[in-house]
Amino acid sequence: MTDVPVVGVLALQGDVREHLIALAAADAVARPVRRPEELAEVDGLVIPGGESTTISKLAVLFGLMEPLRARVRAGMPVYGTCAGMIMLADKILDPRSGQETIGGIDMIVRRNAFGRQNESFEAAVDVRGVEGDPVEGVFIRAPWVESVGAAAEVLAEHEGHIVAVRQGTALATSFHPELTGDHRVHGLFVDMVRANRIPESL
Repeated sequence: MTDVPVVGVLALQGDVREHLIALAAADAVARPVRRPEELAEVDGLVIPGGESTTISKLAVLFGLMEPLRARVRAGMPVYGTCAGMIMLADKILDPRSGQETIGGIDMIVRRNAFGRQNESFEAAVDVRGVEGDPVEGVFIRAPWVESVGAAAEVLAEHEGHIVAVRQGTALATSFHPELTGDHRVHGLFVDMVRANRIPESL
């Protein structure tokens, strides 16, 4: 087993290319994932920003929703940004009709909480576990986390709202670190994937 993990990016909709670039910069082998057999070949998965309702419907259409849920339940490391955060929530406060989530983090998320597209903004965010200066967070129609359960750890807040959460091998941010050229959050996730690949006997 090499030390370079294979990390997929769910490539149904959203900013897939930017995540592939950021993961490669964080020393992972990055691959797009569109089919269950591709999901089975990765050590971890990023769920990108985009439109959470569309991602949900396409995941069902492509036969990926149940395999995704099964792998997340089994402990596959997963990282969701923006719409990906919504997909990892156990509950959405204001879901659209027919919208499903993968789940995996005991949190309640509010969609578009920071406003619409024309209210997008950038802000410096202190993220626990990321060393150095604050991360530049790009918030585009971003959700925030209304509340978390006991198993979830809050990693960052912005103006009193939770914008980054971790629960076990699952990580989620409201913002888009893949759009900034700062790959430290992806590095944190790749480290999570790498740690998860180490056999327990070692």
